[in-house]
Amino acid sequence: MSRQNISSGGPYEAPYGYSRAVRVGDALYVAGTCAQPPNVEGHDAYEQTVAALWIIRKALHEAGATIDDVVRTRIFVVNIDDADKVMRAHGEVFGNVRPASTLLGVNQLIDPALLVEIEVDAMTAD
Repeated sequence: MSRQNISSGGPYEAPYGYSRAVRVGDALYVAGTCAQPPNVEGHDAYEQTVAALWIIRKALHEAGATIDDVVRTRIFVVNIDDADKVMRAHGEVFGNVRPASTLLGVNQLIDPALLVEIEVDAMTAD
């Protein structure tokens, strides 16, 4: 089975030794994805979620997949009170797809300005 690593050029990928996404056969895994500057400072959880989902959509496209191929999402939020904002943005993207989804409140993310991090798994017809 072939392996395809997809990079977004994010600041942590190379020094921390990971890829934005990895495709093996018909399975695609998108790493924890956050909004990137300028979509962080001063932006709320909804806006950061929209920005993260745009990055995820781009990674999926690069790997030959679409939002419709997503089967699972994992969402990490620093403030669980932001759940409605985050899930509203999630629903705008995945409302018709309805992947299995988990929302978790966490103490912090890698950068204090980040409020949301999202992972997705997708399956395509290879």
